[in-house]
Amino acid sequence: MISPAPSRVATFIGAALLLGTLTPVHAGECPAGKSMDGAIETGPMTPKDVTDDVISAIDLTKDYGVDGRQLRLRKLVVQPGGIVPWHGHAERPANIYILEGEITEYRSTCAAPIVHRTGDVVAEQGAVFHWWKNEGSKPVTLLSADLLPPQADSKETM
Repeated sequence: MISPAPSRVATFIGAALLLGTLTPVHAGECPAGKSMDGAIETGPMTPKDVTDDVISAIDLTKDYGVDGRQLRLRKLVVQPGGIVPWHGHAERPANIYILEGEITEYRSTCAAPIVHRTGDVVAEQGAVFHWWKNEGSKPVTLLSADLLPPQADSKETM
């Protein structure tokens, strides 16, 4: 006797149970007792061994009424020893997803390095200034979704 195919309801319930076990992973945080304003005040100012490719950019002015802003998605690949230089997020909030690898962040609000691993998500906003370095032996791939300020060019990197 051939068993009937699972019903749509059973398939839905199975998928829901599976998805229920998956929770978003957020980035490593500043270690306890190490948070402080002005922890570091600068870092490398030039990118090193990093590619930064704009995958897509959407002008939010016309259809969404967000004056002059663009929503942009980029793929960054940071080679071993590579650096994403010192920059801030006062006018350019971003979400970074570590697609592959491990990378270290040096942040103005933390007196210790923060390690981000595959699957981590980093929310960058407000008075955050930082730089990143691949201290490992393999390339690191990041996806960055950011909201560009009106004066920025969508092809502008880092």
